[in-house]
Amino acid sequence: MNKKLLYSILAIFVTACSVQRPLQTERVSMGIESKVKEELKDLPAPSEKIVAAVYRFKDQTGQYKSSDRIASWSTAVTQGATSILIKAMEDSGWFIPIEREGLSNLLNERQIIQQIRAQNSGTQQVSPLPPLLYAGVMLEGGIIGYDTNIITGGVGARYFGTGANEQFRKDQITIYLRAVSTQSGRVLKTVHTTKSIISQQLESGIFRFIDSNRLLEAEAGYSYNEPPVLAVTEAIDEAVRLLVLEGIDENLWTAANESEYEQYLANHVEINRAKEINYFGMEAQPDRSKRLQFGLSYMYSEHIGNYSDVVGYSGVQLSIDKPLQNNLTANLTLFRSGIGAKNVFEDALTGADLSMDLLITNSQIPVAPFIGLGGSVLAYDYIPEFARYRFFPAALLKAGVVYKISPEVDLRLGIQYRYMLNDGIDGYSGGNIKDQYWNLNGGLVFKNLF
Repeated sequence: MNKKLLYSILAIFVTACSVQRPLQTERVSMGIESKVKEELKDLPAPSEKIVAAVYRFKDQTGQYKSSDRIASWSTAVTQGATSILIKAMEDSGWFIPIEREGLSNLLNERQIIQQIRAQNSGTQQVSPLPPLLYAGVMLEGGIIGYDTNIITGGVGARYFGTGANEQFRKDQITIYLRAVSTQSGRVLKTVHTTKSIISQQLESGIFRFIDSNRLLEAEAGYSYNEPPVLAVTEAIDEAVRLLVLEGIDENLWTAANESEYEQYLANHVEINRAKEINYFGMEAQPDRSKRLQFGLSYMYSEHIGNYSDVVGYSGVQLSIDKPLQNNLTANLTLFRSGIGAKNVFEDALTGADLSMDLLITNSQIPVAPFIGLGGSVLAYDYIPEFARYRFFPAALLKAGVVYKISPEVDLRLGIQYRYMLNDGIDGYSGGNIKDQYWNLNGGLVFKNLF
């Protein structure tokens, strides 16, 4: 195939990797509801609705949108949280919201009505307007936290000017909501919720000279930013739901039907009560300090020695991990692979590694890099003709990353490097290069099997 045509096809392929939507207007639609809206609407009916007032549910963070180029005076979160809270109160079916944020406007309008009635009635007595509702409970609080860059990361690869990369960022919003008695001023109940905001960017491109005077350049990508206003909406909806449920538990108010309340709890598991959340907004993993973990991995290995044309071998690894404390784990790994150099020698190889591995980050984070130190023994099935010994001890250095797929399964990727204490595993000792043996591995670690 013509080289120029090949690169043209590659450019089209790379550009098509990112889906691009055409630029067009979209018809107005109803507002997007939060993920907990249905649970809020499904709350059991109250024995009596609560007349509640919200004067202002405001942004208390004082943060502005970050910008690297200009000074921005746009706020980081919505200033209309009061309207979101009133809507959540209506959807819950437990509150009768009364207008207080625009109270001065309401009083002015009532005065205008009275004046118009008086002008049109002549000498007749003007009947007064019905009295305003007064609130038994005030809902107070606000958006008290907007934390940026809680977690950032990415991955990418590029080869000869062709590649792709992905980056992500996690921000976090915290809501506090409290119910206050208007008769006594007592704070009846306080709840708080936290919602993450995820941003992600994907890019791909090619930058390559296909001829002495021809340069091929193409790129495509897209970004996804979770709207902060929807994050605030979901956090407020959940706060109102928790306020109702915890108020029922503490007999501040009651449901009309106790059986419906019990059924609601059975249908909607109280996740926020059941799980522990760390400071990164992630679910804490169960304590596995007393449990053995078993791993099965694929490995690719090569040796470093006095032969330049070495052969790479595939193999398998079996591992046993004993978690200790402070992110420290004792690891025993058995593997079967091979060693060789083209047109010189090749043979099967069995090995055992014993090391202490340390997670660099908190063990509750789903993605955790690790490092390890220890010792290793590599052994031939028998003493080969090209080597003087069957067993070769080595110092071991390892590193990798663990991704927690679930509480029972981890994905582990790593590299192991072994420096031979005795030279001659390739049959040649005394050379300029001390024998070394390394491998890449990837596989699954199974926990809580026993």
